[in-house]
Amino acid sequence: MKQAYLLTGSNLGDRKYSLRFAISEIQNFAFIKRLSNVYESDSWGYESKNLFWNQCLLVETELDAVSLLNELKEIEKRAGRFNRSVNYEDRVLDIDILFYENEIIEKEKLKVPHPRLHLRAFTLVPLSEIAPGFIHPVFEKTISELLKTCPDKDLPVKI
Repeated sequence: MKQAYLLTGSNLGDRKYSLRFAISEIQNFAFIKRLSNVYESDSWGYESKNLFWNQCLLVETELDAVSLLNELKEIEKRAGRFNRSVNYEDRVLDIDILFYENEIIEKEKLKVPHPRLHLRAFTLVPLSEIAPGFIHPVFEKTISELLKTCPDKDLPVKI
């Protein structure tokens, strides 16, 4: 079994339902070991009147990283997300792979660790709740250390 850290997010429609839907669907191919609380935050990288809800998960799966990504994208589609724009946009459901084991993956459609997670408080706060001592394989710092030095000072609020 491989371990992966995921981030779910929603800022359109019934956000609570979308995050619960993601958990339910992920359980079809992974065991959820840990769940953070749900946090609310402003959009990041673009302007939106809709606040995001985000949650981090630690999962165990037999899927390789690319297969995991494909399954997660299918869940997004089943939730009603059909357009994956290059730009940031409001979304019913977004699921990102933050880490897959300690691997560094550089593929066209998959970059792990997530290339911007160290810049985003809305990711680091829930991640630090379930994995404060996890060491980022590129920066060689713990999640707690990355949160302390994160340039994003717009901290999410626990729901």
